[in-house]
Amino acid sequence: MKIIIKYMVSNPCIVIVKEELRKLGYDYVSVKLGEAEISENITNEQIEEIKFALNKFGLVVIEDKKKLLVEKVKNIIIEMVHYEEEMPKIKFSYYISQKLNYNYTYLANLFSQTEGITIESFILSHKIEKAKELIVYNELTLTEIASKLDYSSIAHFSNQFKKITGLRASDFKSMKEKIRIPLEHV
Repeated sequence: MKIIIKYMVSNPCIVIVKEELRKLGYDYVSVKLGEAEISENITNEQIEEIKFALNKFGLVVIEDKKKLLVEKVKNIIIEMVHYEEEMPKIKFSYYISQKLNYNYTYLANLFSQTEGITIESFILSHKIEKAKELIVYNELTLTEIASKLDYSSIAHFSNQFKKITGLRASDFKSMKEKIRIPLEHV
């Protein structure tokens, strides 16, 4: 039985999930971005035990199938924007639909109903947060960042950056204290 665990996207959280499952005596098939698969059938009591153990670390087990699907959409977007070397060269709608094997319109409607924002807004927020991270690293020019994040032009990137942050990307770059948002709050 698969259980889906919503957690901040980082290796320490994956390590925590693995360790807690091990402490509780569960064999897991895999623990990856937001998802742990346990090889044995588990009872409701055992699920509660896992919930309690993970809750100490701010991790939440999700059981509702629609919420699970929305979390999978979020995880795909986070992985795509923050952890892939390059953005996919296909439309996000097609990419997400292919990954989950669901109709994109259904996913988009479900996401909007559950989260109160569109998938596109969620992607944009994450792309801008990734841009802020890349600006802080100061290894790429704004043009290179725009290209890396698959913007059609530096002007398009700059407009979206200002729309989300209220600042021009160049102004953000020149700030001494650059304010970033943790991924779990984007």
